[in-house]
Amino acid sequence: MCTAITYQTNDHYFGRNLDYEITFGECVVLTPRRFPLTYKCMSDIGERDHYAMLGMALVEDEYPLYFDAVNEKGLAMAGLHFVGNAYYVEVDSLNRERTDEQSDCDTADIAPYELIPWVLSRCGNVGQARELLLQTRLVAVPFNDRLPLSPLHFMIADKEHAIVVEPMRSGLKIYDNPVGVLTNNPPFPFHLANLNNYMNLTPDIPDNRFSQQLPLEIYSRGMGAIGLPGDMSSMSRFVRAAFVRANSLSDPDEDASVNQFFHILGSVEQIRGCVRLEKEAYEITTYSSCCNLDRGIYYYRTYENSTVQKADMREMDLEGEKPIKIQ
Repeated sequence: MCTAITYQTNDHYFGRNLDYEITFGECVVLTPRRFPLTYKCMSDIGERDHYAMLGMALVEDEYPLYFDAVNEKGLAMAGLHFVGNAYYVEVDSLNRERTDEQSDCDTADIAPYELIPWVLSRCGNVGQARELLLQTRLVAVPFNDRLPLSPLHFMIADKEHAIVVEPMRSGLKIYDNPVGVLTNNPPFPFHLANLNNYMNLTPDIPDNRFSQQLPLEIYSRGMGAIGLPGDMSSMSRFVRAAFVRANSLSDPDEDASVNQFFHILGSVEQIRGCVRLEKEAYEITTYSSCCNLDRGIYYYRTYENSTVQKADMREMDLEGEKPIKIQ
């Protein structure tokens, strides 16, 4: 059910696995600066001349429904499933009139599918995104009858920082993310605390700490990581991705960095047949992505095609008025 990570060599990278049992017809989409972004519960806001963004999206009624994206300033964002915990505020109707009291309020009512363009169109870094999110409320408004609400939480990163955003019943929670990893349930504070259970893991040859009275010896490489979870659950994927990312070594050039990034994601990808759902459906990693935050390049590969493909924002016309399907 999805894993997102950050990574740094000479440049800074952000990306994710999208794990699901079906695909949605998603493709790489550029939203140019002059595409009019509108918001269902904020009829008084219509934006042009915003930051352009590039990422994986389903285009429905000429509107890009992003799974993840990066903007021209190097801010990236991904939405991951958060089933059972995500909470959105109910609203009376899509066309309700905002009262005088509400019009004086600084809080913006944003549907979950609108949050990625809401943030990436306006913010150039994590600090600006945090300030905007402090004035944002996620509301229970689906895109249409055919596309119901998705329970989501989000990871946002720039070249220096990463945060996790979780819409809870007690409010929109924003957490610093020193690990550079996000999976799914449980909530992010649990994942951070759970890493304490694995502080003994090491990429090095382990010492015999069991007993000095026993002549214990290693019999295989990699025994320093015995205890690293290998199952498919979100809790285990978080630990495994965090360990692999933290110990990953790569040459600093672009090809090596991107290749290594996809290897990290590969350590937590979902293989068809290993996670069986209802009606003989199986969860797979439908696609993996990698954004170069410094250069505005979006790389991706799919379950059916492991060849890494790329779309470069620097080679695109960012001044258009309609979303452009790249590939």
